[in-house]
Amino acid sequence: MKITAIAGRNGSGKTLYIDQLRKQLASDKVRYIAFTDSYGVNVDGQYYLQLRWNQHDIDHETPTVGELLQNAYLLTGEDTAERRELQKHLYDLFCMEPLLDKYIITLSSGELRKFQLTKTLFANPKLLIMDNPFIGLDAETRDQLKALLLQLAEERDIEIMLVMSKTDDIPSFVSEVKWFGTQEPVPAHVLSPAQQEAILSLPYADHDYDCQHVIDMKKVTIRYGERTILKDLDWTVMNGERWALSGQNGSGKSTLLSLVCADNPQSYACDITLFDRPRGSGESIWDIKKHIGYVSPEMHRSYKRNLPAIRIVASGLMDSIGLYAIPNPKDYEKCHWWLNIFGIGHLADKPFLQLSSGEQRLVLLARAFVKDPQLLILDEPLHGLDLWNRRLAKDVIETFCQRKGKTMIMVTHYQEELPNVITNSLYLKKLI
Repeated sequence: MKITAIAGRNGSGKTLYIDQLRKQLASDKVRYIAFTDSYGVNVDGQYYLQLRWNQHDIDHETPTVGELLQNAYLLTGEDTAERRELQKHLYDLFCMEPLLDKYIITLSSGELRKFQLTKTLFANPKLLIMDNPFIGLDAETRDQLKALLLQLAEERDIEIMLVMSKTDDIPSFVSEVKWFGTQEPVPAHVLSPAQQEAILSLPYADHDYDCQHVIDMKKVTIRYGERTILKDLDWTVMNGERWALSGQNGSGKSTLLSLVCADNPQSYACDITLFDRPRGSGESIWDIKKHIGYVSPEMHRSYKRNLPAIRIVASGLMDSIGLYAIPNPKDYEKCHWWLNIFGIGHLADKPFLQLSSGEQRLVLLARAFVKDPQLLILDEPLHGLDLWNRRLAKDVIETFCQRKGKTMIMVTHYQEELPNVITNSLYLKKLI
């Protein structure tokens, strides 16, 4: 059994090493899976969201897990008795039988991991490379995946490589850790006192902290087909509160945030008040979004245009994905300022898609802060960041939230990631 961890700082060369290794080996016996978030997965060239706010009713064209796996099975080899035995073994190993009749878009994050692993292992690879395999998973699902990987390595003649940014997620059973870059200790605070003071001294806009109820939801219920995501939820967020939003994968956290961000069309059928204004009372989506700084795994997935990093940040000033107007010099100055705060000012002109995943996440964090929002919505904001950059991002969040009238909602599956400014918490139970 050989399980290797590839670890190091963001931008240290882990991805480059894996790319070169794959080119060097160039074999059908090498398979690579990148887990970039918990909410979607690429299946046969298409992107399926676990919780798609605009999903239509499931119809006959929506693929089931069984259909997709059978197609993958037939594409990766002949239908022999030996391969049928492999298929049965994988279904048993990953407990796939109960999932075969499910539609792919209804799977939880953990179930999507199992689906991808099963689909990949039909090719019977000798080397399996998994990039950020635990990203976006709750603690229980992370433990389940670690157990599955250990069982897989013990039962199959396969070498496994795990590419890790969050080094404290490295499983105890790995046989070797390959480090990239230096292993410098993370200080108690990364943000300098001068930078903290600069954030605290930012000027306030005229509209800041002029409402009492940032969010007020009454008996909110969200359903997709026969599946109920949220049921009779009451939730009030007052100006200046900082909430930790938690719950298992599939419990409705991101659905709830989609209602706040005006991305979910079902919000018009619910009793929701945002910034003291009832939803559907004449405000536009952009009237709501101008108050909100937002980052999430789904947003990260949506940035596919290879624009310079600074233009990605500038898109936050216009609440757009991509940027279709050139910012003025004053706005560009703000963007540079926030890039420097997050330690990536030197990457301002580098194309976004050429950055490492961690560097991209820092750019999107700068985008969330650039307009000095009244409400910060941070859905798994530290995804893909190494321990140093996690501490830096927490420093920025903690400092920003000390300012008057700044409200925050943060989702994370790691308790230690929560900043020390949390005042309230909401735990969502997964509905059966």
